[in-house]
Amino acid sequence: MIDLAKETERVLLVGVGTSGQENAETSLSELSELAKTAGAEAVGSIVQNREQVHPGTYVGKGKIAEIKDMLWETEAAGIICDDELSPVQMKNLQDELGVKVMDRTLLILDIFAARASTSEGKIQVELAQLKYRQTRLAGFGTALSRLGGGIGTRGPGEKKLEMDRRLIKNRISQLNRELKEVKRHREVTRSQRRKNRVPVAAIVGYTNAGKSTLLKYLTGAEILTEDRLFATLDPTTRSLRMPGGQEILLTDTVGFIRKLPHHLVEAFKSTLEEAKYADIILHVADASNPQVDEQMLTVYETLNDLKVGDKPVITVFNKQDKLEGSQIIRDFRADYTVKISAKTGEGIPELTETIEAVLREQKIAVEGLYDYKETAKIQLIRKYGELTEEEYREDGIFVRGYVPSDIWDRVSLGDSEKRRR
Repeated sequence: MIDLAKETERVLLVGVGTSGQENAETSLSELSELAKTAGAEAVGSIVQNREQVHPGTYVGKGKIAEIKDMLWETEAAGIICDDELSPVQMKNLQDELGVKVMDRTLLILDIFAARASTSEGKIQVELAQLKYRQTRLAGFGTALSRLGGGIGTRGPGEKKLEMDRRLIKNRISQLNRELKEVKRHREVTRSQRRKNRVPVAAIVGYTNAGKSTLLKYLTGAEILTEDRLFATLDPTTRSLRMPGGQEILLTDTVGFIRKLPHHLVEAFKSTLEEAKYADIILHVADASNPQVDEQMLTVYETLNDLKVGDKPVITVFNKQDKLEGSQIIRDFRADYTVKISAKTGEGIPELTETIEAVLREQKIAVEGLYDYKETAKIQLIRKYGELTEEEYREDGIFVRGYVPSDIWDRVSLGDSEKRRR
């Protein structure tokens, strides 16, 4: 019997600490999880503390010798550096070590490529990969011509490097056109949502904070939930009926991470912009993670890059079931904070109440006695707003609720009718 099991690639992790070893060690720990997600096994790690990254080889010559020894001892097939390497750094490290050299960006791109399932996700990943490769093309000294001999074909012709660049450039142009069509489709969808006046809450957060688990618990969405980085990549939108009767849309977005590659942010901008056009930001944070403060900072920095700064934020401290003892975690940037466990359901009622409270702040209160022939107005309140009280009386229907400001004129009562309450 032939064993076709895939062999796990053994790698070394290499990092440079420029602002204290503790931060570098924490980042390497996360890099180890990324390697595991990509299917590799981290068999060792090396950190060098320097004032700045070496411009030619990422780490100094002494560390390169140390890496060589560790490669031999661990039988590792390559190294993964914790920062994005320049083309020169990658080439020099490969020449010095004689093994495969990867960087954090390449690793994340590989994970994204493996996890993308929709056509939109695949387009975005390929675009990010091509932009990454475009700056790292290297010519081959012997590949000077792509043309054969003979009259009319003599001369240097087109170098392989030039041809590769041209092919990548053409493919990037094609993918950009396809992404424009995707963006146009998203804008049509958003326009339809605004027309239907359905509020949207974007679920954002650090990768593996439990965003998909929360969406699954609230809406019953059939989506993958795993305890690993970037378990889900493609955005998912589901409808949720709130306890007060109002319908809202919840959109799960791709997880954020430290040193998120610029190419990915650009390629996934049409997806990440779901947060920009949402009415509420649900910021999910892993309360059980020792680096939760740093992770929250990364999320806010990414949101600022996307110019998402004027939305009400509800920070959801998830994974309360994993906490041992009392732990005080605060988010001073958030408008509201709620403690939950998306796995057990702890705190979910408080979360839905908070969401309804935020939605009410964005609406106008309506209260009064409607004539029985004005039931159409009550139906508008029920459809686009929140109906908190409805009482049928002899002289009409008494109503309390909240409606969006743009339909206030269509459901409001005159002063004489209000006095009949």
